[in-house]
Amino acid sequence: MTYPLLDKYGRRARDLRVSLTDRCNLRCTYCMPAEGLEWFPTTETLSDEETIRLIRIGVEKLGIRQVRFTGGEPLLRKSLEKIVAATKQLRTDEGKSPSTALTTNGLGLDRRIDGLVEAGLDRVNISLDTTDRELYARLTRRDRIQDVFTAIEAATRAGLHPVKVNAVVMPGVNEDSIVPLAEYCIEAGAQLRFIEQMPLGPRDKWRRENMVTAEDILERLRASFELEPASEPRGSAPAALWNASRGGEHVGKIGVIASVTHSFCGSCDRTRLTTDGAVRNCLFGNSETSLRDLIRAGASDEELMEAWAAEMWAKLPGHGVNDEGFLQPDRLMAAIGG
Repeated sequence: MTYPLLDKYGRRARDLRVSLTDRCNLRCTYCMPAEGLEWFPTTETLSDEETIRLIRIGVEKLGIRQVRFTGGEPLLRKSLEKIVAATKQLRTDEGKSPSTALTTNGLGLDRRIDGLVEAGLDRVNISLDTTDRELYARLTRRDRIQDVFTAIEAATRAGLHPVKVNAVVMPGVNEDSIVPLAEYCIEAGAQLRFIEQMPLGPRDKWRRENMVTAEDILERLRASFELEPASEPRGSAPAALWNASRGGEHVGKIGVIASVTHSFCGSCDRTRLTTDGAVRNCLFGNSETSLRDLIRAGASDEELMEAWAAEMWAKLPGHGVNDEGFLQPDRLMAAIGG
């Protein structure tokens, strides 16, 4: 029997985001400083067994149907294939295996894609904020853009359709990359998703009044494409999809995630597990409960379920980014998971 992860506003969490590490092999300017962060000691992070146990509880007892593996950079977790395979062997409340997905910067994905697909990986999202090599190197502080192109090609060949490409748009940085990114993804057969920059990186890097909004992104796209809202229902998906055409001919779909200007909090179905074992009810919140500490104190599955459910019940109606008193989360994005 399963027990739903409900909050007091009637939302039910079915999508679990699992951060497998806070470490990353890039140093994106909007995410972390050049020297990196103070990483969690290995003793403070969840072991494979602890991670798999919590995923099992989420899927088999709390109604989770989708599991997405994030970081930091999840490909830095050597046991990623093992964790994906263990997840895929579980059964949801519908009697099916949970869907599995990976959010990655793509570095080295081509060398592991076959093993991940064999383990049961269903989908992949790859981060790419520009197609310009020099700008990519400045943004990430690494000259590795060709590795990302290779990753997108490898994921496409492996049949992980649609391969999704995530691009964060930043003022005065990569606005001129919007159309080239769209053209590249259409040519590559990938589905591009632009993301409004969120206040989850270094605290001096985000200003609400300066951000590039979803409308700004669409305005730039309309200079090169005809756009029509996609007809398929959005449901709890974060991206609003648009059908892109040129000269009346459909060329692909483009998504826009307007987390700040048009939040989708009312339909949010996510719960998050950090690499150090804290369950969080909101990406932007500061509320969390350490399931790791409970596990290491000998907690039963039922006690872990109760703690997890209590954290989700405390979820606020919205993220509050646009509220005057909004406080950026204590954790940066790399320590939360995407």
